[in-house]
Amino acid sequence: MTDDQTSQSAQLGTVESRGLTPGPTSNKRKRADYRQSQQQKRQELKTVVFEGNDDSQDKIKLPKKKYYRQRAHSNPFSDHLLEYPIGPSHMDWHKLYPALIPPEAETSIDGAKQVEIVDIGCGFGGLLVSLSTEFPDKLILGMEIRVQVSHYVEDRIIALRQQHAPEGKYNNIAVLRANAMKFLPNFFKKGQLSKMFFCFPDPHFKIRKHKARIVTSTLASEYAYLLRPGGIIYTITDVLDLHQWMVRHLEAHALFRRLPKEWEDEDPCVKIMRKDTEEGKKVERNNGDKWVACFVRLDHPE
Repeated sequence: MTDDQTSQSAQLGTVESRGLTPGPTSNKRKRADYRQSQQQKRQELKTVVFEGNDDSQDKIKLPKKKYYRQRAHSNPFSDHLLEYPIGPSHMDWHKLYPALIPPEAETSIDGAKQVEIVDIGCGFGGLLVSLSTEFPDKLILGMEIRVQVSHYVEDRIIALRQQHAPEGKYNNIAVLRANAMKFLPNFFKKGQLSKMFFCFPDPHFKIRKHKARIVTSTLASEYAYLLRPGGIIYTITDVLDLHQWMVRHLEAHALFRRLPKEWEDEDPCVKIMRKDTEEGKKVERNNGDKWVACFVRLDHPE
C-alpha cells in the first residue's frame, strides 16, 4: 500500500470512528442494501397468509419512506415494463389477496369476491390503509405506475397484515404497478367497480401535456364502462385549473352527474381523502386549498 492509500484509509477510518457519514456513495449503498433486503422479504411474504396465533414470528417493521423516493410523477405514455392480463378473467387475484381469494379462484362468475374499489395513482398508500378499515368486507386495489412507490406500498401492506394478524386486518387491500390510462379494462369487467378515487393527480400544467391528464373525454367513457350504476368517482386536487378541467369533462359526459356539496360533506370517503392521503396532509401543512368533486354513474343518460 502506498503512502497516499495509507493516508486515505486512515482518514476514512477516522471519519467512521467519529460516527460521520463518509459521503454520498455510502448513502447510495445503504439505500441499495435496504431495497435489496426489502425485495427479498417481499418475494417471500407477499402471498403469505399470516396466522393470528403465531407468536413465534418477529414483527415486521413498516418500511422507511426515505429509501423509496423517486420522481413525483411518471410519463404514462412511456413504454414501462408492465405485466397485465389479456382480460379480467385471466387475472390471478390470489397473489394480491391470498387470505381472501383461494388459488385458481374463478372471479369472473357471479357472486365471486372481486375488487370493487380502486385508487388510481395511490401514491404511498394512505388512502388505501384508511379505506381498508372503513370497508372491511370490500376488496380495494391501489394502482401506481412508479416502481419504488409501488414497492413501498406493497411492503407497507405486508407489514400491516402481519402486525394485525390477530384481528385479520388489511387483507382486503393490495397494490398493483400498472398504467391506469392504458390497461384498466384488462383488469376489470363492465360494471365491476363501485368507487374510483383520483386523489391529487399530476396536473400536467403545460397545454401540450393536457392529453396526459387522468380525466379526459375518452377516459371518462372508460370509467363509465367500469363503474356500475350508482358507482361514484371521487376527485380531489390542490390545483384549481385541474379541478375545473376534471369537472368540465365529467359533467359533459352523459353518464355522470355531479353530486352536491351537501352529499360531499356527509360522505365518509370524502373526509378520508381530504385528511388521510400523504398529499392531502402536505397541502394541509402548507395551508393550501383542496378542491373536491364527486360524480355518480347514472343508469341511463339524462
